[in-house]
Amino acid sequence: MDLPARGFIFWPVGCGDSTTVKVNDNVVLQIDIHHMKQADDETTPFSPMVDRLMDLLPEVEGVKYLAVFALTHADLDHCQGFESLLEKVEAGELRIGELWFTPRILRDYTEHEELSQDAQAFCDEAMRRVELICGKGEEEVDSGDRVLVIGGDDILEEDQFKGLDDRFKRRPGEEVTVLDGFHLDGTFRAFLHAPFGDDSTQERNKTSLGMQITLTEGEATGRAMLFGDLDYPPLSRIFEYSKPEDKAWDVLLAPHHCSKSAMYFQDEGDDEKVLKQDILDAIEAAAGETGWVVASSVPVPASNQLGDNPPHALAKARYEEIAPSGFLCTGEYPDEESDEPIVFSVDVDGIALFSGEPKSEASKVSEAVTAARGGDEPHGSVVGFGKR
Repeated sequence: MDLPARGFIFWPVGCGDSTTVKVNDNVVLQIDIHHMKQADDETTPFSPMVDRLMDLLPEVEGVKYLAVFALTHADLDHCQGFESLLEKVEAGELRIGELWFTPRILRDYTEHEELSQDAQAFCDEAMRRVELICGKGEEEVDSGDRVLVIGGDDILEEDQFKGLDDRFKRRPGEEVTVLDGFHLDGTFRAFLHAPFGDDSTQERNKTSLGMQITLTEGEATGRAMLFGDLDYPPLSRIFEYSKPEDKAWDVLLAPHHCSKSAMYFQDEGDDEKVLKQDILDAIEAAAGETGWVVASSVPVPASNQLGDNPPHALAKARYEEIAPSGFLCTGEYPDEESDEPIVFSVDVDGIALFSGEPKSEASKVSEAVTAARGGDEPHGSVVGFGKR
């Protein structure tokens, strides 16, 4: 399929997340994966993510190469298909340079949490890499064995993890500009927002990896905010304490598949969940001149019953009120029968919806859509110890 030289790709995978960040022709970052079994049937409107990802990845020395796979948290709708990716690694068809994950993965593994088969496969691979790194001390670690553990947790102080060097750890408030040995300062930046250390033992959604990713082309940028399944309390902290440049967004992936939990919350003493206008005001204030909210979900219903799973009609309505360029749903765009992704290009003219603007009476739309530009040369230099 036709893709921009660099940009953000949001795949239709039902109520789950699969986001691809194309930094350049050599460097791809995959955030979560949800390869539904129904996607293998070509008549269904779901992308077969393992196949799509393999198709778009660059080939290095005869092997498909994914610079980074980042898992926001180990729920099945964020990791389904990872075991299949590992099978391709074992078969010599794929190399995954780095794994990004939160300390909750280590906690789930060591505390023998009941996990899906794909989540267990991810935890096993994460632990394989961590144990290898802990045994190397300050020695260099090859591409294919690297990790980045994002977030604070007391578990990192336990004996089995004390050997994990600081170069393989990051905390909220820090940034990343190196992806598997590619130094991409000036082209790529991930600012890490979550998880907070005091959320590390709460239910898994609250431990989600949250970050702002900025792609730069010349003087222009495109900024995407990705929050996994975070709900109102951590989101409120992020927007309250972050610097303006670190919470600015052009594309916001609606947390938890357009769940109303991002802006409806029941405080202690409240009889029910109520709208928290402060988070909506903060999100709106952080938007750029153009700004799309994307829901990675099935089509949003006209209304919901109490207790319904996301997507939630109330959340969609609130996002439509604050998104400068409109609300898009992977299950609705370009139509409910399509398995094509929502794609944003980032080029010298800024960020634009790559595949054209949909018609929407409920949403404002930007005035122009530009085609992706930029050369084929990679925008990063290979450094360090990664084999290419």
